[in-house]
Amino acid sequence: QLQLVESGGGLVQAGGSLRLSCAVSRRALSTVTVAWFRQAPGKEREFVAAISWNRVTPDYVDSVKGRFAISREYAKNTVYLQMNNLKPDDTAIYYCAADQYGPTSRQRDRYEYWGQGTQVTVSS
Repeated sequence: QLQLVESGGGLVQAGGSLRLSCAVSRRALSTVTVAWFRQAPGKEREFVAAISWNRVTPDYVDSVKGRFAISREYAKNTVYLQMNNLKPDDTAIYYCAADQYGPTSRQRDRYEYWGQGTQVTVSS
């Protein structure tokens, strides 16, 4: 059983930056594909980015390409989502999700483990 804990959310002005962290339990980072999803009020949870356990090129939704970057730090068993040039449309609760040994996927049901979420609010 994996546990995921997100942190790093907050309130930022448009054009600003935030870095979200997803801490993965049990030193399992080398065996899990990790994705970030987000859910805005009244909307479906949507895929944002994913990084695979076997170092395949990360995947990003078009709306964040060039602004967001997903990375992992094995020593800290943590996956990061660096978010730059934030826009009000990025406002949402951000969730990290993990799947052991799976490929990157944009489908929610491919991920077995989920964190509790962290709120990101971008003011205009």
